[in-house]
Amino acid sequence: MKTARKHVPHLITAVLMLLGLMTAATAPAQAATQRVTAGASICSNGTIPAGWVITSSYSTNACPGTGVGYSITDSNGMTGLSVCSMSPIPPNWVITWSYSTNNCIGTGVGYNIANVTNSTSASVCSMTPIPPNWVVTWSYSTNACAGTGVGYSIANVTNATTASVCSFTPMPPNWVVTWSYSTNACVGTGVGYSIAKITTQTTASVCSFSPLPAGWIVTSSYSTNACYGSGTGYYIRKA
Repeated sequence: MKTARKHVPHLITAVLMLLGLMTAATAPAQAATQRVTAGASICSNGTIPAGWVITSSYSTNACPGTGVGYSITDSNGMTGLSVCSMSPIPPNWVITWSYSTNNCIGTGVGYNIANVTNSTSASVCSMTPIPPNWVVTWSYSTNACAGTGVGYSIANVTNATTASVCSFTPMPPNWVVTWSYSTNACVGTGVGYSIAKITTQTTASVCSFSPLPAGWIVTSSYSTNACYGSGTGYYIRKA
C-alpha cells in the first residue's frame, strides 16, 4: 500500500501535464477559426486586417481620440458586400453602386462591391479600383454612382489580343495603342483607343502617346490621321 501511495502523486502529475499539452496544441487552431469567421468592432484609427472591409461606422465613447467605431468583416469566401466608402477594397473586388446612407458616419456614402475573380465583364462606378488586366470599354452618366455620376463598363482582357477602350483606361502590361478616335461612348474624354497585346510580335505601329513595353524601342515616326489627339505614329521594335 505504501508503494501504491508513493506512485499516485506521480501519476496525477503525468495526467495534468498531458492535459496541458493537449490544450496548448488545440488552442491556436480554435483561435484561427474564430478570426476568419467572425466580424469585429474596432476604433477608426485601428488597423484593418488584409481582406477585411468596413460595413458600418458609428459614433462611440469607446474610441477616445476619434469618437468613431467601425464594424468590419472578412470578405474571404464572399461574392458581394455593402461597405462604407472609406473601406479598403480587397483585390479583385469592384464598386458596382454608390449611395447615401446613415450607416457610414464620416462620409455618409456606402458602396455595393462585388468579387469579379470569376467574371469577364462588369458594370462599375468610376471611382472603383480596376483589377489587373481589366480595361474600361465604355463610360456613361448614371444615377447609380453617387459622388461622380459616371459608370464604367469594364472587361477582363487576360485571354484577349485586341480591345476597344476609353482613353483613360489603365493599360495592362505589353499592350499598346494602335489607333485613337473621337467617340460618344467615353464620357469624360470623348476619346477611344484600339489597343493590342504584343507579346508574340517583334515589330508594331503605335500612336505616339502609347505606352512602350519594356524592351521595345522607337525606330521612326510618321504623320497619321489614325492617332486622334497627336497626329503622329511610331514604328517600334523589340530591342
